[in-house]
Amino acid sequence: MPDLLWPIKWLIELILVAFHTVFSSFGLSPDSGASWVLAIVGLVLVVRAALIPVFVKQIKSQRNMMLVQPELKKLQNKYKGKTDRASKERFAKEQMELYKRTGSNPLSSCLPLLLQMPIFFGLFTVLNSAQQDKAGVGLLDQGLAESFSRSDIFGAPLSATFLNSDDAMVKIVAAIMIVLMTASQFITQKQIMAKNQNPDVANSQFMQTQKIMLYVLPLVFVISGISFPLGVMTYWLVSNFWTMGQQFVVIRNMPTPGSPAHKARQERLIKKGKITAEPETTEPQEIEAPKRQQPVSKNRAKKKKK
Repeated sequence: MPDLLWPIKWLIELILVAFHTVFSSFGLSPDSGASWVLAIVGLVLVVRAALIPVFVKQIKSQRNMMLVQPELKKLQNKYKGKTDRASKERFAKEQMELYKRTGSNPLSSCLPLLLQMPIFFGLFTVLNSAQQDKAGVGLLDQGLAESFSRSDIFGAPLSATFLNSDDAMVKIVAAIMIVLMTASQFITQKQIMAKNQNPDVANSQFMQTQKIMLYVLPLVFVISGISFPLGVMTYWLVSNFWTMGQQFVVIRNMPTPGSPAHKARQERLIKKGKITAEPETTEPQEIEAPKRQQPVSKNRAKKKKK
């Protein structure tokens, strides 16, 4: 059976070895954990920089999903209680047309994570092979594999896992990484819901899904973190920090209209003089039209004179 991850593993090894060579040339020991950890950080920077266009598309799609919620609610009310097959098909068709017309995608929030999953699995297999002193498929030869297997971070081997090691330092380092990974993911999702959410769509189905992800994704990190090598968790942790910082910049500079972050940005721009404050609208007062004076007939005019 062909190895479907072969191109990804080859590319991962190329980036890892390139950064490892660079940091080793700066005076770090080639067998030290620092040189390999920095190589993994370099891999994160390359991967996440390549995913920036995908992230921008995700932000736009998420914003459209929030803005489309009122129309989606009307559509759901239209077909509420209709359980026949024809109604379900019409609802699905109109819903897809609505998503297409507004450029929104309910799966947009998961897209960057899904695109990174092959990287995670590729890195996992590369490090797992290196853990067993096996050469990789590309530039990670036998010597570099042995170098990686001997490297450690705070005394914990990068190839070790929480479950498969009896070393107390491995369990401590792994536990700290899991806590940081979980916290960074929770904070990232929480700041979206607290600062970048339009109050009008707070109870929409889309936001209910976001609330579920707020607690589900950190749980995924806990379950997977105990079985992944420390090298893979290093990649995941640095990637989470990138996401948290990237999300902060986006919410601050490109907030969803109507959200608290959008109001805060408008106030900052007003203080800097870049925009002017919108004048407060007052209720228009009703102005009574002048009463029309009825024309006086000639006979009535003569009587008045008398």
